Amino acid sequence: MALTVAIIGAGPSGFYAAAALIKLGLDVQIDILERLPTPFGLIRAGVAPDHQSTKNVIRSFTRTALEPPVHYYGNVTVGRDLSLAELRGIYDAVVVASGAPSDRPLGVPGSDKAGCYGAAEFVGWYNGHPDLRGLNPDLDTSAVCVVGVGNVAIDVARVLVKTPAEMAGSDLTDYAAEAIHKAPITDVYIIGRRGPVQAKFTHKELREMGGLEDCTALADPAQMPETIEEELSERDRRLREKNLATLKSYAENTPDPGKRKRVHFVFFAAPKEVLGGERVEGLRLERTRLEGGRAVGSGETFDIACGAVVAAIGYRFDLIEGLPPDERTGVVANREGRVDGGLYVVGWAKRGPTGVIGTNKHDGDRAAEQIQEDIGDGDKPGRPALEALLGERGVRWVSFEDWQRIDSAEVAAAPPGAPRRKFVRVAEMLDLLDE
Repeated sequence: MALTVAIIGAGPSGFYAAAALIKLGLDVQIDILERLPTPFGLIRAGVAPDHQSTKNVIRSFTRTALEPPVHYYGNVTVGRDLSLAELRGIYDAVVVASGAPSDRPLGVPGSDKAGCYGAAEFVGWYNGHPDLRGLNPDLDTSAVCVVGVGNVAIDVARVLVKTPAEMAGSDLTDYAAEAIHKAPITDVYIIGRRGPVQAKFTHKELREMGGLEDCTALADPAQMPETIEEELSERDRRLREKNLATLKSYAENTPDPGKRKRVHFVFFAAPKEVLGGERVEGLRLERTRLEGGRAVGSGETFDIACGAVVAAIGYRFDLIEGLPPDERTGVVANREGRVDGGLYVVGWAKRGPTGVIGTNKHDGDRAAEQIQEDIGDGDKPGRPALEALLGERGVRWVSFEDWQRIDSAEVAAAPPGAPRRKFVRVAEMLDLLDE
């Protein structure tokens, strides 16, 4: 009897796990469950809309989805439409690949004010995630503070300062484009607790900030070290030296009178309080210094006037009932991916929100090997039992062929030069399929 495997989540880690199972040559039936009608997880809803080349991995995932052993069940939520326990009862193995979709809170006084957002929700809003279509951030401000010095932070800043022409080839949603491009934003501050050497930007994204049409990248020369004194591998040292050289070039810049906007890289500054009444009016920061690689507060504070704060300081996993939490790390408690008999975890749910898209491939490969080692032959029904259960409960699932119809409609609706115009509501997608 074929081995039956359910994968919860249709993002990169889920597709890598499916591809790895196929590559092993097992007699296997693989069903991918995704709570949205649309697959691909953060490739669709997290990757910056102006970085379309990063989304090319979707082609590989599509090939996996079309392999005969694989079926896709979109619009199916584990924990609502069926339980994890039910899924484990009808599949030989269950792989949790549901990512870490929620924001880590900023956690300072005032961070509950209107105008303070997490990066996951802000990015989801401009990328057309159906859960966040109604966020409607108030961008009627001249300044925005983005807390964090990774690629998510720099993506948010870049999308806020690019011109409509620079974004024309993106899949930025219409409503977000209208809100961002009419906003009076002139200054965006990218803020890090530690120094420029410790920033997590990839060099491509950092360098891009220096070539924008209507924006000057600025940094404080006093915050730039002469050399990198940390003990690092040769590869890490080379990458950080590139970043430091680029930041030093920004520290030599002065505001360009021919450009309306500025991005300020601010280091050695830890958020202490979001200022204002009901709404954000500023951000209070404490100057820090490095001690043993950690940011230590100096007691000296300063304020940046702003009307919005976006916290890009990490993500957290939302536990599904039946999954044991690791209280220390905030992910699923696991032993190198094994959770319990027949239950596995991959990607951010396994190791936290680290790495790039390709980092998830190792997790998928290892999960497939563990399933082969632990289970071997299958004895549970899998797909027929899943479809019977969903049918009894009146759950409308979306197949991969259905997704391809949605995809085709989005591409057909794209304005000139853009890759697609996204559907941003689940009801719109289902209505299309019902036509």
